[in-house]
Formats: sequence, C-alpha cells, structure tokens
Amino acid sequence: MVRAFITGITGQDGSYLVEHLLHRKYEVHGFVRPGTDITHTHLADHANDIGFHEGDLTDRDALERAVSTIAPDEVYHLAAQSHVGHSFEAAEETLALNGMATVSLLEIIRLACPKARFLNAASSEIFGRPETTPQDETTPLAPVNPYGCAKALGTQMTRLYREAHGMFMVNAILYNHESPRRPERFVPQKICRAAAAIKLGQQKELRLGDLSAERDWSDARDIVRGLWLALQHHRPDDFIFASGEAHTVQEIVEIAFETVDIDWKKHVKRDQSLLRPAEPNRLVGNPRHARNLLDWQPETDFRQLIIGLTHAALRELNC
Repeated sequence: MVRAFITGITGQDGSYLVEHLLHRKYEVHGFVRPGTDITHTHLADHANDIGFHEGDLTDRDALERAVSTIAPDEVYHLAAQSHVGHSFEAAEETLALNGMATVSLLEIIRLACPKARFLNAASSEIFGRPETTPQDETTPLAPVNPYGCAKALGTQMTRLYREAHGMFMVNAILYNHESPRRPERFVPQKICRAAAAIKLGQQKELRLGDLSAERDWSDARDIVRGLWLALQHHRPDDFIFASGEAHTVQEIVEIAFETVDIDWKKHVKRDQSLLRPAEPNRLVGNPRHARNLLDWQPETDFRQLIIGLTHAALRELNC
C-alpha cells in the first residue's frame, strides 16, 4: 500500500486528491491546523480513512514530526495562502507560508525520507508578465505580486533539490482551476453563486473589478488527476497543467447569467476598489509536456465548468 502525505488536505485540491488516492487504495495522511473540525470540511465523509497530523505550516518541528512518523512514499505539498489579491495585504505571511514553508519541507524530506516522491503545487503567477504566450516549463519567472514571488521561491528550491540532491522532486505549475468546493472569494465561484442567488431572489447585484481580465481556467478534478500522474512518471520533471485557452471574467458572467436566464447587464456593477495593484499579463499555459509525457488532458471544457458551477450553486442555495 502506497503511503501519501498531503499538506492543504482540507482545501479544494486536497479533498479531491484524497478521493482520488483512496480510490486507488492508498494510505492517506494529511497535515491540518490544530483544532480543525473535519466534520465541517469536504473530508467529512472520509475522516475515518485518513490519518490527520496537526500543526502549523510554518512550524518546522510539527512538519518534521509528521513526516518522520508517516515515512511517506509520496508527498503532495498543496498548502498555501491561496488568494493572490490578499497577498498584497499580507506579504510576510504569504512568503512564510508559500515560500519558506516549502523550503523547510524539502529539507525535512531530504533528511527523513529522501526516497519519497515530492510534488510542489506551483502557480502560473510565477510567470507574472511573460513575454511569450502560451507559457511552458521553460518560461522565465517574473512574478508581479507577493503570492507569485513566494511561489517562485518554492518552485526554484524544488528544482534545486532535484538537481543538487538527485531527489524525485516535481513542480506542478497550476493555472486557475475551479470547482463547487472553491471558496466564494475566488472570482468564478463569486460570479456563479451571485447569478444563482439573484435568480433565487436572495441577492440584487454583483460587484466586480476588471471584466476584461483573462485567465486560463480548468476544472479542479482534471488538475488533481494530473498531480497524481506527475508522481507516477518514471523520472521527476516540471509540468504545466492548464487548458491552454484564455477566457475573460466577462465570459464567466455571460455564461453564468445565461444559465439562470437573467440579463447580466442589469445586475453587474463595476467596482474600482476590486482592481488589483498589479495585474499579470496574458497567462495561458501550454500543457503539451504533460499531454505528451503523462497522457494528461482536461476532460471538462470552460463552458461546461461555468455551467456546472452555477448549477451547483443553485442546488446549494435552494436547500
């Protein structure tokens, strides 16, 4: 039985990864904050199948105890301060959680279980303002926000440990990915839930920043499948997981409101306070490397994703 250790296990990606690994008969362990009530997470139905280890991500001793106790075969490092906009207000916290905690975990694995396979969940935000579109695994790092800077540190250190110590270290460079489990502070979920709430008479308007902002959005379940495939490959490498297509925030609005048969122009208001201080350029990923080496490709397209998010919101709000 393969033994896996997941940081960020209670999040969107972590919860889907748990289901994926349990289906494959893994022994699954997760790192959670002290006092976490598992019954109020997406892991509630699987709580008895998971070994939970408490600790703060910035507490090196707690991380070391967990890794030493578990002796994992595979480590999926998903935990992070995950909101890009918030990173401007909490730069030090973001760098500690998304950067230095990754370095600590790499060093712990090197000392305690050097044969373990390690996956770092990197981000398209490491590219910031790329000179080329789409981006691939060789695109230079040029982050434009604290979140991207912290993720760039983790990405570079993962590469360093792979090259300097000959360890099985993988960077999964993830572009935006969504699901019904995504918190509402993320734009696609915010939009889809608002459309559903307006349809049900629970909300009157939706306030958004830049409707022309573009991202490469995928379904989180497709991305999680890619994470597992990356650690099954015969050699460690970096992989971009993305749809390869750019879509605007306005497209999300149009599809979500169309799904509930409402004219979005009557309800969506522009709010300058929601604009970011520095907006990345066109971030679109080239998934060719993952497609060729891992036989990975998204199964859900953009339109299906947004319709699915909207229907899920309708079901939840209509309970």
